[in-house]
Amino acid sequence: MKSSPKGGLVYSTDVGRMCSECRLALAECICKARAKAVPVGDGKVLVSRQTKGRGGKSVTIVKGLALDPLALALLGKHLRTTCGSGGTVKDGVIEVQGDHCELVMEVLSKHGHSAKRVGG
Repeated sequence: MKSSPKGGLVYSTDVGRMCSECRLALAECICKARAKAVPVGDGKVLVSRQTKGRGGKSVTIVKGLALDPLALALLGKHLRTTCGSGGTVKDGVIEVQGDHCELVMEVLSKHGHSAKRVGG
């Protein structure tokens, strides 16, 4: 058995690598599952249009949704298909290609989120 400088068990011949925080096998670790389940947003949903650093092309940005990563990805997919354009979900922010602020706000209100338009 090896232990880390902090004193936590990191490897056991019985189960293999172990989490230093919850002291369970990495496959059964509850620390990472708990960290993934915590919503990133603060609940204040902000919709804006951004062109900076994108070669003059506009992108609709949705920030502040208090959803877990899976629900955020599903909502991002729904917004992209509704707008008929591409986009991505990164770091708790949904990006939809093009200027679709009004349509995005309508879809968010149908899903029960009170969105606020920010910027010009």
